[in-house]
Amino acid sequence: MTLQPKSVAPNHDQGSLYPLTPEFPEDYNASAILFDNLAAGRGGRIALRSDLGDRTYDQICADAGRFGNALLSLGLTPGDRVLLFLDDTPVYAAAFFGALRAGLVPMLINTLSPADSVRFFLEDSNARVAVVDAVFTDLFSPETLAGTSCETVIVTNGDAPAGCHGQAWIETFPAELAAVPVGPEAMAFWMYSSGSTGRPKGVVHRHCDMAYTVEGYARPVLAMTEEDCCFSIPKIFFAYGFGNSLTFPFSVGASALLLSGRPTPSRIYNQIARHRPTILFGLPTLYTAMIKDDSAALADLTSVRLCISAAEILSEDVFESWRGRFGHRIVEGLGSTEVLHIYLTNSEDWQKPGSAGQCAPGYEVKLADSDGVIVPEGEEGIMWVRGGSNALTYWNRPDKTAETMRDGWIYTGDRFTRDEDGFYFFRGRADDLVKVSGQWVYPLEIELALAEHPMVRECAVLAIEMADRRTTLKAWVVAERDAVSGPALTKQLQDYLKHELLPYKYPRSIDYLDSLPKTGTDKIDRQALRSRE
Repeated sequence: MTLQPKSVAPNHDQGSLYPLTPEFPEDYNASAILFDNLAAGRGGRIALRSDLGDRTYDQICADAGRFGNALLSLGLTPGDRVLLFLDDTPVYAAAFFGALRAGLVPMLINTLSPADSVRFFLEDSNARVAVVDAVFTDLFSPETLAGTSCETVIVTNGDAPAGCHGQAWIETFPAELAAVPVGPEAMAFWMYSSGSTGRPKGVVHRHCDMAYTVEGYARPVLAMTEEDCCFSIPKIFFAYGFGNSLTFPFSVGASALLLSGRPTPSRIYNQIARHRPTILFGLPTLYTAMIKDDSAALADLTSVRLCISAAEILSEDVFESWRGRFGHRIVEGLGSTEVLHIYLTNSEDWQKPGSAGQCAPGYEVKLADSDGVIVPEGEEGIMWVRGGSNALTYWNRPDKTAETMRDGWIYTGDRFTRDEDGFYFFRGRADDLVKVSGQWVYPLEIELALAEHPMVRECAVLAIEMADRRTTLKAWVVAERDAVSGPALTKQLQDYLKHELLPYKYPRSIDYLDSLPKTGTDKIDRQALRSRE
């Protein structure tokens, strides 16, 4: 299987157009991303590193083969769904690629999901099997499973409760498993959207999508080789973490460092010192926490050659602080679950802090209105994106599919501007414009300005409806340690925003917290903040 770039002149009006033309065998199975390393002579190379020990490509392929054979022994047939509720350990790679190789459809589920969400995922997908880490088995109680299609729970990384299969059962199956021929366009795996505007949506990806992200991002932007070791702080169930920890390293015979549990700054720095990764993948909230933690002073990042950030906007203060302490210019990008990984990116050689970057090879972006009509050059518009890794549908959601996936484009609902160099700048959601005191404002504009104040460690700004149905702006702030939270600081921050922006662009109230709530993908949990009101 190869992906050959087609030579096309850049489209400077709407970003860089550099399509890739995939060439896959008719019977292509995406498990080749892992198993092709055996034919390449890399079986003895380390594929995964963790505190549980190293696993070579030979071992991971054998583990995956056993998983696939075990799943098939349960009577599953190609296309059947398998729910994965796993933390980041080598078992994740084995379960995912084993299911894929067997022609099954693994579902990567956020491990912070409560029991009612687990039940929804089972009902929505008709998954017949769930593979679950032992620490999460309470979420898969008989009450949760009752009335769903889930017949079997396989428990890993710990003891299996009565009625469940355990790791010892998996080990009884043969390691050899031939790939089930499925084809590049066949359904391969699902990821669920965050559900920020309603119940989560099952994003359906094909067997060809993983390889496309390799050619569109990993090779040209990361310039990865088999000598690299990737350390993704975002988890595998997150599309960004999935590419970082599985797709990208396995595609070139490199290794990945996996960290289970909560990734605190001190744990992250300790892992880097112990395992010496070369590429670090994080999020703005994580880089902020890391650079402002006491452990940063003695941290050793000399093994790291590249730092990547995605999902949210990185503040210029954190960008400069990180560069000053570690010598790395964090490379920002933007991706989505629907596109599977990053499609806008800066580069080490050319980047603009605060920008999501330029189009990655193989992707096309346009700024348009909600109907797809391109806006005039220099004006703000809603971002539409297309590329060979785009999901084609939301499972069982024709309404949302029609709303978001239009004629090969993904309608993101995000507002952007583009500068003369083709760099894109996020301006908020299309539906974020609110009227406060008779004036139209975007809360994100205020949040970004507030984040640059030296007394602010982290913040969020939202529009809140008051009892009389009027709308007001509210901020939640994590203050720096030497700041005194209270009315005096509130007035200082409000005056700062009035000066930096306009007199009406400031939060009418500010709450001070020890930390902001985070989602399972370590983004600020704005729903949780709103629920406090």
